[in-house]
Amino acid sequence: MADEQPLKHRYGTIDKDYAMSLATRAPEDDGPIYMVNLMKYREVAQYADGSGPDGAISGREADDRYNPASILSKIGATIVFVADVLGTHSGGDDWDRIAIVRYATRKSFIDMQARRDFSDKHQHKAAGMLRTIIVCCRPEDVALDARPRPEHGPDRFAAMVVRRGTDAAAAFAALPGAVNFAAEGTVIGDGRSWDTVQFVAAPSADEARTLAEAAGAGHSGEDYAMSLRVTLDAVTTG
Repeated sequence: MADEQPLKHRYGTIDKDYAMSLATRAPEDDGPIYMVNLMKYREVAQYADGSGPDGAISGREADDRYNPASILSKIGATIVFVADVLGTHSGGDDWDRIAIVRYATRKSFIDMQARRDFSDKHQHKAAGMLRTIIVCCRPEDVALDARPRPEHGPDRFAAMVVRRGTDAAAAFAALPGAVNFAAEGTVIGDGRSWDTVQFVAAPSADEARTLAEAAGAGHSGEDYAMSLRVTLDAVTTG
């Protein structure tokens, strides 16, 4: 379309080689992919050219305005997990929110970037996000591909561990009872690549913190271990 504008990703660096591999995946080799988003918000959203709402809003509020659920539904994608970060217990950066979107295909994620309705919403994400990492994953248990969109319910708790430079099988074995994802690439981030993402449900915030602290103990700042308050969940629930 003539009025399409390139999206501005001030909050991270695109891995162009991996993005190209997503865009050009042969249909017979494509399929569901999980985009795991680690998000850190600006204290105050920064809209370009005064294009934002009247008055200052927080980065989190801007991200809430961005919420692309309606567009995701149009392309067959589903938000399967949303959580607020209660604490970062390992890793050099802190994070505010985690979200996972399951796309029907890798190519559909790339195609969405060119949609005008997505571009209109994306200005809010660009204004509110300080930094983000998007790790593109496949689950160890492929039954997750068939789980329906979750309903909002009572808050749950979980520990989350993100590792790099590690063998997936060893990482999975080190965290019994986890829901495990193997990363195939990091489409937006800070230049680092990630290898595994894991979630363990917990009965309380204290237990989530204990699990995260144990998982992060002895690891370098290259790994993240976080405790989460989960508000939408089709990952750790059956």
